[in-house]
Amino acid sequence: MAEERERDQRERHRRGHRRRGEGLDTPREARRRLVRRPRVDPEAFGRWSERIARFMGTPRFLVYMTAFVGVWLAYNTFAPPELQFDPRALNYTLLTLILSLQASYAAPLILLAQNRQDDRDRVAFEQDRQRAERNLADTEYLAREVAALRIAMREVATRDFLRSELRNLLEELEEHHRYTSGPDVPKSQE
Repeated sequence: MAEERERDQRERHRRGHRRRGEGLDTPREARRRLVRRPRVDPEAFGRWSERIARFMGTPRFLVYMTAFVGVWLAYNTFAPPELQFDPRALNYTLLTLILSLQASYAAPLILLAQNRQDDRDRVAFEQDRQRAERNLADTEYLAREVAALRIAMREVATRDFLRSELRNLLEELEEHHRYTSGPDVPKSQE
């Protein structure tokens, strides 16, 4: 009996049905969707948005936009009324809608481009920080090595020290030679 109940629960779980009292800790199986979601490569879309944002920030874009609006206004102001598609009498409603649409798409694209630039700046900052830490560690290591060399150099015999030691030895030898070969020394000791 308990075995059947357990098998029934597993079957219900497999089909995605839950009974009252079953926990939410058991995930449901993935369902197939009737309409597939479009798959968009975020990197490609990000690069595209950056190119658009970069273009919109150029003087060329401003000149093109000014020329477009100027031609639009001139045509719809001076053309015969039956040929106007956005008459002045309606306050250029179509032009206003087109510019609003352009602005509504431009703002998110510019924000997306700024977010991507912020991410790149954050990565570059982190790399600079790590490089600075490595440089500091290398500098500290080299400073310790230079200090150790200075300490070791104090213990190394210098040229002046060697000359003074050789002079002392030479004086001792001369003194010893004078002592051993002097007139007071018998011939048998020489």
